[in-house]
Amino acid sequence: MRQLNLDQLRTLVAIADLGSFSAAARALHLAQPTVSLHVSELESRLDTRLVVRGGRRIAPTAAGAALVERARRLLRDADDAVDAVRRQAEGRTGRVRLGTSTGIVVELLPQVLEELERDHPGIDVEVCILGSSEAMSRLAMGTLDIGLVAIPQPPMRDLTVTRWRSQSMMAFVPKKWAAPKRATPRWLAEKPLIFNDATTHMYRLTMEWFAAIGESPRPRIELNFDAAMLALVAAGYGAAVLPLHQPVGADFNERLQVLPLSPKLTRHLGIAHRPRATLDGATECVLQILERFSQR
Repeated sequence: MRQLNLDQLRTLVAIADLGSFSAAARALHLAQPTVSLHVSELESRLDTRLVVRGGRRIAPTAAGAALVERARRLLRDADDAVDAVRRQAEGRTGRVRLGTSTGIVVELLPQVLEELERDHPGIDVEVCILGSSEAMSRLAMGTLDIGLVAIPQPPMRDLTVTRWRSQSMMAFVPKKWAAPKRATPRWLAEKPLIFNDATTHMYRLTMEWFAAIGESPRPRIELNFDAAMLALVAAGYGAAVLPLHQPVGADFNERLQVLPLSPKLTRHLGIAHRPRATLDGATECVLQILERFSQR
């Protein structure tokens, strides 16, 4: 048996509510022959009479009444489904998958999410802690909607990356170390170092800074969790080169010092996503909020 047609069910419900084919036709903006055809096709498909014809008021048969009761639920669910898709497309509700690093989560993302909750309370942002390369890969696979990534990134088909913010890199060193006012590559290269692992953009950026004066230090340990790196610095294990805005609490402040780099080193961040013409409304709304935090 073929599947039930929602338009035909809607016609049957209208006839049951209004009592005539002509009234149902007017309410549904259909020609009366179309209303008759809807009922006839339903009856043929189900092999039973659904309405009693010929009286002043057309009434459903017992089978018709059973179908009308269930049709109301089906039509309500269908309308709810259409409304849910429309709300998602218009950006009034929906879920957006956002990939970012721990540093951005702590520094700026709470402000972004607070503004999003105020302006678009129906949108839920699912935050994934990812490195830039993984975020780009997941965007390409369609399992991520927006990525906050270090730039530049190798171009990828059907992905757009626009500049978002910049962060000054600093040297975080143990408080007990005798340190200059500014940390140079040569001075840091002589110290035990804590780096991000070699697959990350942060590692490459830092190593290029050292390589510019011919240094190629070997880190004592590689980690991808900023808070753990800072804890090791505070414990005197080594120095780390990280973006300026790190979650340095009062306890850490007493055990580490933050030095500007000489020469300066800047990390640039971008927003990566699929072409805007292909995005749903919820993702577009999150992009617009993120763009309010762009540095001009």
